[in-house]
Amino acid sequence: MTILNDKKMGSMIPKFIFIGYIFLCYLENVNGGVTSTFIRSEWPSVDIPLDNEVFVKPKGPNAPEQVHITQGDYDGKGMIIIWVTPDEPGSNQVKYGTSEKKYDFTAKGETVKNYTFYNYTSGYIHQCHLENLEYDTKYYYEIGEGDSARSFWFQTPPKIDPNASYKFGIIGDLGQTYNSLSTLEHYIESGAQTVLHVGDLSYADRYKYHDMGVRWDSYGRFVEKIAAYQPWIWTTGNHEIEYMPYMNEVTPFKQYLYRYPTPYSACKSSNPLWYAIRRASAHIIVLSSYSPFVKYTPQWEWLQDEFKKVDRKQTPWLIVIMHTPIYNSNSAHYMEGESMRVAFESWFVQYKVDVVFAGHVHAYERSYRISNIHYNITSGVSYPVPDKSAPVYITVGDGGNQEGLASRFNDPQPEYSAFREASYGHSTLEIMNKTHASYHWNRNDDGKKVATDSFVLHNQYW
Repeated sequence: MTILNDKKMGSMIPKFIFIGYIFLCYLENVNGGVTSTFIRSEWPSVDIPLDNEVFVKPKGPNAPEQVHITQGDYDGKGMIIIWVTPDEPGSNQVKYGTSEKKYDFTAKGETVKNYTFYNYTSGYIHQCHLENLEYDTKYYYEIGEGDSARSFWFQTPPKIDPNASYKFGIIGDLGQTYNSLSTLEHYIESGAQTVLHVGDLSYADRYKYHDMGVRWDSYGRFVEKIAAYQPWIWTTGNHEIEYMPYMNEVTPFKQYLYRYPTPYSACKSSNPLWYAIRRASAHIIVLSSYSPFVKYTPQWEWLQDEFKKVDRKQTPWLIVIMHTPIYNSNSAHYMEGESMRVAFESWFVQYKVDVVFAGHVHAYERSYRISNIHYNITSGVSYPVPDKSAPVYITVGDGGNQEGLASRFNDPQPEYSAFREASYGHSTLEIMNKTHASYHWNRNDDGKKVATDSFVLHNQYW
């Protein structure tokens, strides 16, 4: 056996130190993704029966129902109140004020509308814009008349300010099953102030003929206990398209567009399916995965202009929501977002988007900050690489709909994937100040909300 003498050993120590340093640096830059083995389907993935109490109609003749609200302007000083009267138009005004049962203001709604879809005829759909509201103020409002009048309230956001704190909830692919109900009940406990809904709302298209419209109505009553009190910022998914030639219904998004307005004109969008708002310290961009988005289309042109309007000194948090994820390692809907990635990812990196929320895949997944923008067919890296200027991509298509969970993830887990699990749940993003936000994904576990994935999000600009 050869024994090294002190002199040789001494000369090798610096080499060992150097090699060890390199190894530690390597470990520090290797991101070990987690694929959770927890999979739970608490209840069967079937819709709740229509005679269940969660769909109960309010008492009183022609009582307003399906009440839901959304931001009504660009900067958070407006609100759109939407409701349905089942039998006749009835009152089309909103009384509101800052004291309960004392309404100092009245706003008149837009023209009342209804529609037909095959042999279904909707109730009378009301939309009323409340304008020039005070920031950070609780407003009470009343709709309907006489014994059928109903009262609700909402809280306006703080004024636009880089250090304004605010808490968003993120829900996707919700539907109206018992799992959906579990998600809503857990969300209520979260303390979030506004819902970002990443598409696939009612899943009414899983039905046919008259029942499709009926399930849009039941969904409106189902979510009212939240949606009447805090704004939902929504986008469309594939289940809102409802292209049904066999029923001679070929106008995409017809029922959604009647029921779910957006403040698209306030941001100079030409279409209600893509738009942007500013709320507290966040600039939120809503994209449509199922509308044309390639170069020179209206959505592409609008997004190019909207990114130029973002002022990170006023709204440091830049958030994008869409339906189809552009990074997804689940076998369900794998690479369906690739064409939108090619169209928009370079802008996401250029403008340093903080986070992109999507749905579509009925599971949860979070990425590291990565991009794939260097490949140009003839040269460049053709796979995702770490990129400090890129957003975090989060898929939250796990709201609870009747199609069930997407439990098959691709193996091995790609390097860009930080955490993934096939369970129902919802997320929250709590903005603390202009530099930090706290993110949580909460699993629905045995009827309880369980914080499962969390991290601190560092702002890309500050």
